[in-house]
Amino acid sequence: MPRWLNRVAAVLTVSIVVGGCASVPAEYRDPRDPWQPFNRAVFKFNTDFDNAFLKPAAQGYRFVTPEPVDEGVTNFFNNVADATSAVNNVLQFKLSRAGSDVGRVFINTTVGFVGFFDVASNVGLPSYKEDFGQTLGYWGFGAGPFVMLPILGPSSVRGTFGLAGDIVLDPFFSLEEDEIYWGFVTLRVVDRRADLLAAGDLMDEAAIDPYTFMRDAYLQRRRNLVHDGNPPQADDDGILWEDTPPAEP
Repeated sequence: MPRWLNRVAAVLTVSIVVGGCASVPAEYRDPRDPWQPFNRAVFKFNTDFDNAFLKPAAQGYRFVTPEPVDEGVTNFFNNVADATSAVNNVLQFKLSRAGSDVGRVFINTTVGFVGFFDVASNVGLPSYKEDFGQTLGYWGFGAGPFVMLPILGPSSVRGTFGLAGDIVLDPFFSLEEDEIYWGFVTLRVVDRRADLLAAGDLMDEAAIDPYTFMRDAYLQRRRNLVHDGNPPQADDDGILWEDTPPAEP
């Protein structure tokens, strides 16, 4: 293992141990977040890692990359996400949405020069961006406890399993050359972080407790996505299995 990775692992371990021993004030406790001391420790590590590495890299990328190229790179990775979205829409029996995703991939890959231009949106094909976590939610798997993943950020038990499925479905995952695969991963992460620079600064300025703000925003957004913008009134996402039937395609 590289020396720098050993140091990151050591810092993360210390942060988790120290944070895990801390108590959480009553006003910050949430039944959806039973592992909050651990999650706050990982959140602090992620924030420090972001400030030290990801944010400067994103700022440098934004500085040297012309806006049309930056937008094109974002469109390229969105086109890849449409391909995995098509598979998840099929798994959810949302065939009309799957057809739209397939149409987007075909048009943007051909006319849009491998996705560099988003031609499909201009011709009226919407983007749905379904992922495997949403597919699990569609089939009744509850979100489970909130969990903060090292480097990767906010998630849930369901979302963590969904992330594993998304990695397998990622077209780049089948690449035999590790250098090319990790090059795509790095570029995708930096490009996404560059797109979130303004949002990150706004959260830091507006939130009294950035961790709570981030957690609540993430859980609300994921719940809306799983239920296609129409979540049930009963808050049943904290259990392992939901009794609500799958939504209509």
